[in-house]
Amino acid sequence: MSPPRGAGARLWAVILAGGIGSRFWPASRPERPKILLPLASGRPMIRAAVDRALGFVDRGHLAVLAREPLAARLRLLLPELVAGNYWCEPQARGTGPALAWAAHRISRRDPGAILVSLHADHDVGPVGAFCQAVRAAADAARREDLLMAIGVPPDRPETGFGYIKPGRGLLPSDASGPAVHRVEEFAEKPDRTAARDYIASGYLWNTGIFVFPVARFLEELRRHAPEIATFLPLLDHGDVTGFFEQAGPVSVDEAVFERSRCVGAVSAEFRWDDMGSWESVARALPPDSDGNWRVGEAHAVETRASVIWAEDGPVVTYGVDDLVVARSGGITLVTTRGRARELKQLVSRLPRALRAEGGDAASQEMGPEGGAGGTGSGEP
Repeated sequence: MSPPRGAGARLWAVILAGGIGSRFWPASRPERPKILLPLASGRPMIRAAVDRALGFVDRGHLAVLAREPLAARLRLLLPELVAGNYWCEPQARGTGPALAWAAHRISRRDPGAILVSLHADHDVGPVGAFCQAVRAAADAARREDLLMAIGVPPDRPETGFGYIKPGRGLLPSDASGPAVHRVEEFAEKPDRTAARDYIASGYLWNTGIFVFPVARFLEELRRHAPEIATFLPLLDHGDVTGFFEQAGPVSVDEAVFERSRCVGAVSAEFRWDDMGSWESVARALPPDSDGNWRVGEAHAVETRASVIWAEDGPVVTYGVDDLVVARSGGITLVTTRGRARELKQLVSRLPRALRAEGGDAASQEMGPEGGAGGTGSGEP
């Protein structure tokens, strides 16, 4: 029998902090993933993600999912968190196994809990509107016993994000809050023509922020995702390593949300972006008077519409447009903004020393304009 899911169900937040972010090379590398970078503000992205989560949960109900080497660094960066806030995955297997483990772990302690799954590499604001959307999704998850996705209205025909088609409306408990719907369809990353059609048809961007009762999630997991659910008994016996070794590497979107019929969505109004490539920096930071986005000691002379990241000494550009120039760890990258999304393929072709090794500068956290600054559905 399912546990009670009443209005008093407690909120838990889980921040997914895996992934290197190779599309931000050379600033992001295995020993310094992108969530440690101040890509959208003067703060490391994980710092901003934790602050958002603490807007709707207390510290005792917050978990950061990361591999152990990264967790050790995060403990220095997030002094208010304690060892129990870090849940260390034995290996990276995708968001499906990670959230199955998290939901199972929470359910044993708090069977009626509502889990809010967040990503550490999102640019979100304002925080008040974000928290309102989370609470609306949690309310619908409790009331309707649904897995809830949070969507936002698109502002461009983006081909790097997934989309949600809202279906039948659900009556929110707060009529002034965000609209709540059943989900009619999840659509994967489209081409530009399909993206335009989605926007015209009222689709939402899938932010990858999910809110669900842990009991309902585990039920849907067992019903629809045998590549994960088959191995849940290992967690019953405390064999976390065995579970991660055996569970199929799959996203939670594909494993559960796209297969389940118990899914709803909140149409939220906060600003959202998945910081997936250098191009997303141009959307997150304010440009200078020539339309450049500069971080660190960047000098842009007769330069326009370029992203310049200079954390390892000065970078000077002269008479160029539409470039990405990134200097970090003794390495300088120069490419066009149009090809910046292809860096994952570039990095795979580089010598290992360039992919993984960094100089002293790689340990410095830089903010916009050189000041010291305190990771499914989008661009990976």
